[in-house]
Amino acid sequence: MIPVKAVLEADLAVVGGGIGGLMAAISAAEAGAEKVIVLEKAHVRRSGSGATGNDHFRCFLPEYHKTLDSILQQTLNSPIGMTRDPVILRQSLEKSFELVRMWEEWGINMRPTGKYEFMGHAFPGRLRPSLKYDGRNQKAVLMTQAKKRGVRIFNHHPALDLCVAEEDGARRVTGVLALDMSVPEPAFVLVRAKTVLLATGLTHRMYLTGPTPAYMFNTSHCPNCAGGQALAWRAGARLVNMEIPYVHAGPKYFARAGKATWIGVYRYPDGRPVGPFITRPDVVYGDITGDVWNSAFTDVLLDGSGPVYQDCSGASSEELAFMRGAMFSEGLSAMVHYMDEHELDPGKHAFEFMQYEPTFHGRGVEVKPDAETSVSGLFAAGDMVGNGGAGISPAAYLGWTGGEHAAKKAAVLSFTNIEDDPALKERMELFSSFLKREEGPDWKEANFALQQIMSDYAPAGPHRVRSATLLRAGMEYLEQLRAEAFSHLRAGCSHTLMRTGEVLDLLDCARAVLHAALAREESRAGHRRSDFRFTNPLLNSRQLNVWLEGGEVKTGFRDKWM
Repeated sequence: MIPVKAVLEADLAVVGGGIGGLMAAISAAEAGAEKVIVLEKAHVRRSGSGATGNDHFRCFLPEYHKTLDSILQQTLNSPIGMTRDPVILRQSLEKSFELVRMWEEWGINMRPTGKYEFMGHAFPGRLRPSLKYDGRNQKAVLMTQAKKRGVRIFNHHPALDLCVAEEDGARRVTGVLALDMSVPEPAFVLVRAKTVLLATGLTHRMYLTGPTPAYMFNTSHCPNCAGGQALAWRAGARLVNMEIPYVHAGPKYFARAGKATWIGVYRYPDGRPVGPFITRPDVVYGDITGDVWNSAFTDVLLDGSGPVYQDCSGASSEELAFMRGAMFSEGLSAMVHYMDEHELDPGKHAFEFMQYEPTFHGRGVEVKPDAETSVSGLFAAGDMVGNGGAGISPAAYLGWTGGEHAAKKAAVLSFTNIEDDPALKERMELFSSFLKREEGPDWKEANFALQQIMSDYAPAGPHRVRSATLLRAGMEYLEQLRAEAFSHLRAGCSHTLMRTGEVLDLLDCARAVLHAALAREESRAGHRRSDFRFTNPLLNSRQLNVWLEGGEVKTGFRDKWM
């Protein structure tokens, strides 16, 4: 058995040290929680999708937007509004400018142009919802603020499972099983926790990587792996919107998010604009075609009219310099350095764009307006939340409100002894068995097998379809893969043991996706059913839940929270 290195206690244990996790830790400490810890798989200074920067913060500024309803409705009617509960979006917008001022006070540059300025992700002539800022130091700043408030940070400590107790017919979280992978020989760390907040980011690596299928870590965001979604799933929490895949787009083969940071026009090879919105580079608006018609980059390849190029020619030297600076703010420094090294000039050279693989960005754990899940004491924030929005500002908001409410809840709870929990011991024995085996396949083989199953049997539309027969076949193959993984996977050190845990999380997340996709008997966004070809308008205001209950998968629709 892998040894237990330590048993800790926390009023709030935060799983994941990204934007949402650090904001939760800071907020909980300010709200009076005396014992706040952060369990981070990597290192909080450079972890998560915001590791090296961001440059758009969705925000409501009364002096510019006039009324909150104007930006609220614009967001709900946009492609990202489909999966959001309006009540959570409204609350996040109401709090957004307060968070902007807070970040600015701490040392994050929220006015890189000298004033609060809204740019990108907008239609020409319409209100712009995204505040342009320079987030390249945001992780270091938030880490410093957390430490100032006495938050204990455990880097290289991924969470393997949650402890849950039954109380009066309801489930309550009581602790966390973590893995100390800071040295080659792994050890377990047990955390007795009054409350837990999950903030592990979006999920990649469930589908074959779009730009380079043989290289699963060439992803547009941090290549997280279903940690938070799977932890919540096994604890019995409800997931939401798992059947609707999210597909990002960006430079071909060099997978990077941040398409709104580019100021150019999307064009066909003959120079015609792909969309009707702009005809020359625009620093303020950019070309929103990539948001509105996300599949364009694939459509034009399949009908032969492509590729689509990002064309920044026609921009002034000042505009190009502004875009270059914004790329550093967004965390695209590697791309800028690559362009410099190979003498690629956006003012002279067009860059081909493409769609990437399906991810679970803003799909995952369902939270109430206070960021608590359907399991008592378990909260969630960030891109792994399925109904609160994805991106920097929703992560900051749900982290802040979740930390505050978790601290209040922890104040009236007692610690639970989790050391003798049978489910916890079973999980520890499973991970120990991976390390004991002298032979067997490693995590990569299982991960590639999962990607093949999901890409073949639950693909993202519009050019690939799902059906009941495909989804049920996928379920059968997935269960076979799960059995093989549990009985044969082998790990040789703490790092590969962590990767093995990621694959187990991905398998659980895939199970939720397949069952939810089967339950949604219509076509909507990237979820295309050949046996249910139309979009059912009666489901426009409804969300689909999927959860685990008594070992069985359950699904059900609910009305959006208005």
